[in-house]
Amino acid sequence: MTTRILHNPRCSKSREALALLESQGHTIEVVDYLKTPLTLAELQALQQLLAVPVRDMLRSNEEEFLTLNLAAAERSDADLLAALAAHPRLLQRPIVLNKERAVIARPPELALSIL
Repeated sequence: MTTRILHNPRCSKSREALALLESQGHTIEVVDYLKTPLTLAELQALQQLLAVPVRDMLRSNEEEFLTLNLAAAERSDADLLAALAAHPRLLQRPIVLNKERAVIARPPELALSIL
């Protein structure tokens, strides 16, 4: 399996992670998740690979986070995943996937931890 990066080309951390992986000689499949959003099922599988709470997958500084009141404690994982599916900008970035492992590469050097 090729290493994949869920990438936002406008994000400096995402660009840094991609450059780091490429500089190490890895073949990278770049997935612009804003142009090709992940489905709910893909997000559920991603959360399992990341092995983090769904809240850790969210960007809390995005406008949608506030307008959808996603900080509310009563919001279930299902609610949060549905919000991610409907509003891909909320997804933390970059996320690097390799085989059966994934990591939110913040800082970008964390991407190397799963190679």
